[in-house]
Amino acid sequence: MIYYALAVLLLIIDQCSKWMVVHNMELGQSIPIIPGIFYFTSVRNNGAAWSMLEGQFIFFFIITVVVLAVVVYYMQKLGRKQPLLGISLGFIIGGTLGNFADRLIRGEVVDFIHVYIINYSFPVFNIADSSLFIGVVLLVIYLFLDGKKEQ
Repeated sequence: MIYYALAVLLLIIDQCSKWMVVHNMELGQSIPIIPGIFYFTSVRNNGAAWSMLEGQFIFFFIITVVVLAVVVYYMQKLGRKQPLLGISLGFIIGGTLGNFADRLIRGEVVDFIHVYIINYSFPVFNIADSSLFIGVVLLVIYLFLDGKKEQ
């Protein structure tokens, strides 16, 4: 159950950060945190990563429900016994629920983390996106280590 608590904690952090952005920043406003590198920039996204598939609410709803069902199934079956897998699935659940909540409540996802990497403006993202990324990286590490174990 600790991994579900991790998912809920990430969901709360994500939703609180988005609430603060919506209530304290104008759409399009950018606040430098580390000038030239890191900004809080208030944008909205009604698509997937980098605004792909904009306006496809039903598609995202179905995909999200299916992904959550599969991830929860693996959490119940394997995640409880294997800490790295449980943590990765907790991050994936938390991130998925964070963006899903945005789509249900606002009809769009609130993004605000804006990073420049060597003059490249990385697409603006949020805590839920970061949670998903971390969860997938940990899942890949788990699968790599598990594959090595079987050999």
